[in-house]
Amino acid sequence: MANHYYSDEDLARFPEIGKNMPDLAAKFFDWYGAVFADGALSAREKSIIALAVAHAVQCPYCIDAYSRDALEKGADLDQMTEAVHVAAAIRGGASLGCLWPLLTFSAKCCAVCRSLATSTKRSSGRADGR
Repeated sequence: MANHYYSDEDLARFPEIGKNMPDLAAKFFDWYGAVFADGALSAREKSIIALAVAHAVQCPYCIDAYSRDALEKGADLDQMTEAVHVAAAIRGGASLGCLWPLLTFSAKCCAVCRSLATSTKRSSGRADGR
């Protein structure tokens, strides 16, 4: 027996998540079913979106389930792959977007360091700050 966290056999056990809290599980499954029903987006489009999100959040069970579901609903490999690339680009862009706090902090730190260096030079009377 392989010793790893993910087991594809567990995917079929998903309905068991409600074993200890059946009322909450029923509400979740009702909501989940409504979300994935045809609406402004088709069930196929929603499945492709779910596959992309599954990759972004790195859920192997979701990747497995929505790879199968998207194919069963008529998506092709090119559509699925492109959707995963969109999710990866958004995730990568969000990571790069988080550079702004770093850059802002760095600019403030550099300003403080320049200020300290200038005041040290003035107090010592020497140009080299010693």
